Amino acid sequence: MSTSRSGFLVPAVLSAVCGASLVASAAPFDAVTLADYSGEELFEQFCASCHGVGARGDGPVARSLNTAVPDLTTIASRYGEFPAAVIRDVIDGRGVDRRAHGTRTMPVWGYEFWVDEGGDVLAQTAVRDAINKLVEHLRTVQRSDGGGGATTVPAQR
Repeated sequence: MSTSRSGFLVPAVLSAVCGASLVASAAPFDAVTLADYSGEELFEQFCASCHGVGARGDGPVARSLNTAVPDLTTIASRYGEFPAAVIRDVIDGRGVDRRAHGTRTMPVWGYEFWVDEGGDVLAQTAVRDAINKLVEHLRTVQRSDGGGGATTVPAQR
């Protein structure tokens, strides 16, 4: 093998170095955090497999579960209003007393998100923001007729 500029080794090494530097410079742009997602995107990424894209409890995984997956579009009609704090706690899951409520089929998203975001104080802020986005998304998909139509309940501020 020649090590001269006209030989094979120098161009091959230069190609490898250039290629590696391009990959290294692209890596930070591939990083995705919870903050990068809207509430709808978070729902599609983490919830739709069980609850379905339309949040009606008909996701592809729902049939394989031993527990019925609830229709999340009827939360407001079941409670009389949309209980944002309750929904926030259910999604987070870390404060739910399992002794009082039995086993939990749904993942403890507060913990899962916290670990994925780095498990520190900043991660806790990201988790809170992501769960708030999910709650607001669920508020927007509520059907005011209790399940038959597609009218949504306006967001409360």
